[in-house]
Amino acid sequence: MAGSASKSGDTHGFPRVLTSFVGRTREIGEVTALLGEYRMVTVTGPGGVGKTRLAAEAARQLADGFADGAWLVELAAVQDPGLVAAAVAAALSVPQNSDTPIAESLVAALARQQMLVVLDNCEHVLDPVAVLGQALLSAADDLQVLATSREAIGVAGEARYRLHPLPVPEPGELAEAGHAPAVALFADRARQADARFVLDGGTAPAVARLVARLDGMPLAIELAAARVETLGLDHLVNRLETSFALLTSGDRTSPARHRSLAATVEWSYGLLAETERRVFRQLAVFPGPFTLDAAVAVAGEAAEPTVLHLVDCSLITPPQSGTDGRARYVMLETLRSFARAQLTVAGEHDAACADLAGYMLHVAEQAAAGLKTSRGELAASRWLDAENATLHQAVTWALEHDPATALRLAIALSPWWHLRGRSAEAYALLGAATERAGTGSAVWPRAQYQLGQAAAFTGATVPALDHFTAACEALAAGAPSTELSDALSGRAFELMNLDRIAEGTEDARRALAIAGELGYPAGQARALQCLTYAAFLVDDYQHGIQLARQACRIDPASIPGDLVRESAVKLTMSLTAGGDIAGGRQSCLDTLALARESGDLNAEVSSLILVADLDRRAGQLPESWAHLREATRLALRMHDRIALHDCLSLGGDLCALAGRWAETVTLWAADRRFMAEIGLAPTTRTAGLREAPLREAARALGPERMAAAQERGAAMMVETAGEFLLVLTETGLQAPAEAGPPQALSGLSARERELVTLVARGQTDMQIAGKLFISVSTVRSHLDRIRDKTSCRRRAA
Repeated sequence: MAGSASKSGDTHGFPRVLTSFVGRTREIGEVTALLGEYRMVTVTGPGGVGKTRLAAEAARQLADGFADGAWLVELAAVQDPGLVAAAVAAALSVPQNSDTPIAESLVAALARQQMLVVLDNCEHVLDPVAVLGQALLSAADDLQVLATSREAIGVAGEARYRLHPLPVPEPGELAEAGHAPAVALFADRARQADARFVLDGGTAPAVARLVARLDGMPLAIELAAARVETLGLDHLVNRLETSFALLTSGDRTSPARHRSLAATVEWSYGLLAETERRVFRQLAVFPGPFTLDAAVAVAGEAAEPTVLHLVDCSLITPPQSGTDGRARYVMLETLRSFARAQLTVAGEHDAACADLAGYMLHVAEQAAAGLKTSRGELAASRWLDAENATLHQAVTWALEHDPATALRLAIALSPWWHLRGRSAEAYALLGAATERAGTGSAVWPRAQYQLGQAAAFTGATVPALDHFTAACEALAAGAPSTELSDALSGRAFELMNLDRIAEGTEDARRALAIAGELGYPAGQARALQCLTYAAFLVDDYQHGIQLARQACRIDPASIPGDLVRESAVKLTMSLTAGGDIAGGRQSCLDTLALARESGDLNAEVSSLILVADLDRRAGQLPESWAHLREATRLALRMHDRIALHDCLSLGGDLCALAGRWAETVTLWAADRRFMAEIGLAPTTRTAGLREAPLREAARALGPERMAAAQERGAAMMVETAGEFLLVLTETGLQAPAEAGPPQALSGLSARERELVTLVARGQTDMQIAGKLFISVSTVRSHLDRIRDKTSCRRRAA
């Protein structure tokens, strides 16, 4: 009989531990605490998450508290539900009497036992386990049950403990990657496979990518670690980016369901009903979190109850609230990869993708309507933020399979893309969708308008003018419309940028008249902003202030939030240029706060540049450099070339005030090159303001150094010049001005100079190693020699 030869602290049936237990200290404590409160605890979670190992470790720690020890009952091999009681009796050494039902024999034998029974892998025999468990707990007061299952057993008084995958490093915490439990597990198992494996600064980022790709799933991590010696870490990471097929085990003693990742998931998939399998594989079409409404849209009405069941089965994670407040479910990538393969085999992939694209179009157009008013902006933009990955997939699929849907999606998403500083992405996707849909579409003029907006944000002035003109011409034959008003305003801005101010002013006046006739507040705001800009360009600041104030008086609730902030930006420009520094500063700081609150990166970068200029005018140079640094970083991240142009201009002004003449000349030369490249006309005022500093630079530098500084800037693309400016803002401008490379670099080899250039561009050691096809350790050796030669200890120097 169970316990007849056992004593307190004994464990029975548990396999010998051959590997260390990594990363579950907190979970062990929580499970043991639950067993101190409840008589039955079930550890649930997806296959491969480590339920069996956790239960075994908990049992070993608790065995001393049970006079008859801890016993393991392995149920995975029991295929007939009617044999569950017999399997439990056999594992507990309870003799069977042919005259007595096995369940009754178990109850009688265990009634006076004090033991912990671990029922492992119960998911396929839930009903008989529930019946037997209830009987045992009712009859045996000193018996406790610790079960593992992919879903709860369903016994009265049962406590459920959901075991999650191991934590993986956050994307911005690679330096601390070695402390993440998932990384620690991989390193431990990798050393078993290859004694030469070392987790250090060179390998930790790759391991962090790998464990994140594997969702922190212990089984997947262990299977991957076993391949380190045969594949090498980098090749292993690259292979896992596209397939999990290599995740198989060479351990012939492990259960069949654990010998490959696919087999583990197949075990769970096989336990589902056919309708549940269909929903499960169709949900794999989502690349990230999804709402219950989205699941129903893709997989039909059966998705609602099935999703709830899949959560119970640990095939989908419980819902969590997104940035928009909506609850979303997630399918782990290791499960999604299997389900996607099943979706393809079933011939359902294209239909699921089409349903997903249709639902995302509904989301995009509903959110776009919300973005049309400042009151609806925050909720609408956060909704789209939360759906970002799914929206991108829907657009990408529709481009190839449903051009009409792709175009409508891209048009609806364009205002959000601009808001989030993704105009370059908007231009590429919208351009591709417009090309595929052709010119016959009813939304073609709106597409041209949005293409013009995207081109303008990225500094493509002439293409932007072409798109706005195409929209104007397509709409001109019809009655006055809100779309025509917008297109005229867009064209007006670009004409003014090309120094065609009179033409631009005429378009802006037409746009304002149409908007007024139609009662279209957003169109009025856009047109007034154009006219404010025209007044600014001809130095009529007081008239510009009046126009900007008129735009700012339009009810914010009736127009998009970005127009509210852009009107405030135009007011700041006019106030500052007109000499009202205090008024300009207050307007600018208010706009910057609104931009950050709403996530409007365009308004944020504009406001940062303006406040940096206001700091400069007030003589607050450290503050000006700090704000310019923020603006330059943001402009580079957004690929906003117009903002970079403004940063270069202001950076040259600040360098001139610091007596850094070579840098002044270089920045302004780079700015001139960019303006010529895009056809942006320099204003007379700007040229006049630069005359005196350039004369002073020529006197200080002399002809040769002056020419060298000019050539240096003229050779720079605007992005390169932005990176150069960013380095200047971070070094504090304390070194003497130089037209060429510092003297300290003269002794460097060609390869070492190349490394210095890449470091200056902000690239990491791993990025440099990949670019130059050398190891990370070689990069670090080179950098150490460069530090010794130049006496520059800090990376920024």
